[in-house]
Amino acid sequence: MPDHAPLPAWHPSLTDTEASAEARRIIADAYRPAPQMPTAYRDETPLPTYGSTPPVLQPDRRIVPAWAAGTAVAGIGVGATCVGAGCGIWLACQGFAAVILTSVLFITLPLAAVAALAAAIGSAIRSVKATRSETHHHYSGPVRQETNTITAPAYGLIARNRNELHR
Repeated sequence: MPDHAPLPAWHPSLTDTEASAEARRIIADAYRPAPQMPTAYRDETPLPTYGSTPPVLQPDRRIVPAWAAGTAVAGIGVGATCVGAGCGIWLACQGFAAVILTSVLFITLPLAAVAALAAAIGSAIRSVKATRSETHHHYSGPVRQETNTITAPAYGLIARNRNELHR
């Protein structure tokens, strides 16, 4: 038995005249412009209404306490510090041929745990110190009202605390 079967002889089903006519038809169909379809539609029907009460303005008055914002900023700082420390340790350990990812994690995970614990303790202490900003005024006799504003600007990589009292 031969390795491959002989190929069958090719028998055209169209004559040359029929094939050229079919080719002209296919080419003419390919170059015929497509019908123009609309590219956008706007529905102008009015929206249904539900009930007879008009909508009421509901202003947003959420206020984030200072200790919560401080805790969030501390968490972001701890995360960025852990990422930076982990990247530094990883780069230092690249010089050692036997260092694997597990050993890097054994070094960086305790640092991250300590930093997260410090942030949690700090936020717990701040939440205990937090007081309500509710003020009750009870006046009897002549009144002298005094308003003090304390600004604490902190600029630079290592910030110095320069509290300024404005009267």
